[in-house]
Amino acid sequence: MDDFGIYAIFGVNSPPQRLLSAEGGRRVSVAVPQKVRQVVLFSVGPWGERICANAELNDADRMPITIGKLTPYNKCLSWEQWEEETWTKSVTLSVSLEEGNLVKADCSEPELILAVNEYTPKDAAPLLAARELNSKRKREPMSEEDGEENLTTKKCEEENVCPNGSVREARTARCPTKGRQKLLSGGGGASKMKRTVNETGGSQKMMGRTPPQSAARAKRRQSGTPTPTAPLVSPSGRWGQTLCPIDAQTAILIGGQGSRMHFCKDPMWKLCAEDLSWVTAETLAEGPTPEARIGHTAVYDPDSRRIYVFGGSKNNKWFNDVHILDTQSWKWTMVEAQGKVPPLSYHSCSMFRGELFVLGGVFPRPNPEPDGCSDSLYIFDPHLSIWYQPIVTGKVPSPRSGHSACVMQERKIYVFGGWDTPVCYNDMCMLDLGLMEFSEVKTTGKTPSPRSWHSSVVLSNTKFLIHGGYNGNNALSDTFIFDTDNNSWTEVMLPQLSLPRAGHSIITMETHVPWQENRDGDAVVKTLLVFGGGDNEGNFYSDLQSVAVEELLAAI
Repeated sequence: MDDFGIYAIFGVNSPPQRLLSAEGGRRVSVAVPQKVRQVVLFSVGPWGERICANAELNDADRMPITIGKLTPYNKCLSWEQWEEETWTKSVTLSVSLEEGNLVKADCSEPELILAVNEYTPKDAAPLLAARELNSKRKREPMSEEDGEENLTTKKCEEENVCPNGSVREARTARCPTKGRQKLLSGGGGASKMKRTVNETGGSQKMMGRTPPQSAARAKRRQSGTPTPTAPLVSPSGRWGQTLCPIDAQTAILIGGQGSRMHFCKDPMWKLCAEDLSWVTAETLAEGPTPEARIGHTAVYDPDSRRIYVFGGSKNNKWFNDVHILDTQSWKWTMVEAQGKVPPLSYHSCSMFRGELFVLGGVFPRPNPEPDGCSDSLYIFDPHLSIWYQPIVTGKVPSPRSGHSACVMQERKIYVFGGWDTPVCYNDMCMLDLGLMEFSEVKTTGKTPSPRSWHSSVVLSNTKFLIHGGYNGNNALSDTFIFDTDNNSWTEVMLPQLSLPRAGHSIITMETHVPWQENRDGDAVVKTLLVFGGGDNEGNFYSDLQSVAVEELLAAI
């Protein structure tokens, strides 16, 4: 007998309520009582051929507030209202079970709608009885209190808008011109998108924005019918994610934030460079996965074959945790580290001789300023699971976040750009890893304009590239290559890198070039890959652009 079941607990004083069982359907929705402030979802019994259970907390408009996933290795989820700022009234919990055929629950299958009182004590307040899917629900007129709550919800959506900004006081960037910082602005969300995709030419298919609502979709919302969702074959549009190569032809995508400022429902993917295909990877790994976040870092240690994820933020929640993904056993572990490191986001993290070098970043601090930037260097030793601060000399770079850092020739870390409200930087500094000494780098050539949230990648032993970013007003599309031999900048212009974007990911991998005449078989070339990002106008990208590194170096 299959004793499998998925249960939910609504509030601290309620007993578990069974939502799904082995013999029942695969989709269920249940209205969360208005007085409930905590929800716990868990599974009981053997999973068998089942893959995962997708869970969503939706608002009154059936828009996700937060999401989660139960798997055979992660059997419990919990949410609290104070963590989810758009959680107000009329919240619905929806759960869909994926079976062993890797196909999500058929959207044509009737969705069971439960009422909490089916499993609550007898003296509990009576709730609505179970209904059929196509039944209609009367709405109560909005009170003044409700109106104020909706305004509060809109304000809450702006909490994580700018890593150095404040909801109370909008601050401006000095470089290159004054203007409000908008890249993460919840106020500039789906309802205030200014530009259409057509302004970027043929990039319409690569956008991750919310499409205009069709009449059929609007009708489904009015009737309470869930919108069908097809299985994703590639990541949704996002910014603030990490894309971490683990070998010459494989990279792991983690986290990010997308349309309507919601954290991505598909937080983890595997990129196969051989054919540039994506495979969803969240259910492949055992153990506790990192909580949804942006502004974190993920670096790979080829010796231990592990990915180290550190820091980041989610709404007004900040992280200083370290998560390790073992790419051999595909198991997540969370480190109980010794030493002190503050919660950081939009910092840089470089791997050198098996240790993580974390520089800068934004961190929360009390009023009058809601957050500030760090100029400190922290090192994490995975072997001892300890954080420590080294003694450094020289001219330490000013506090900043959203900067880039590249390790060159296993001897030096080059740091460029960044942001510390209201200043945006375009300076270059270098940390000598042998002497632990900082120095300012005097450069020649056309220097990139001040920016933050750009991306960088090493192209060769002496050259690295930066692309895009945000200057305090607009997302940028320019590309520059820096030569460490002569400390010179060179701007390169290629059509593949012409779209303005910030908060994107850039890596290099080996890709296959199709067979051509006078060539035996396919050729493997080193390729620059650009994924995701946003344009500061409410649009989030899900495209994957590629440029041969040889072509980039030839353009210098």
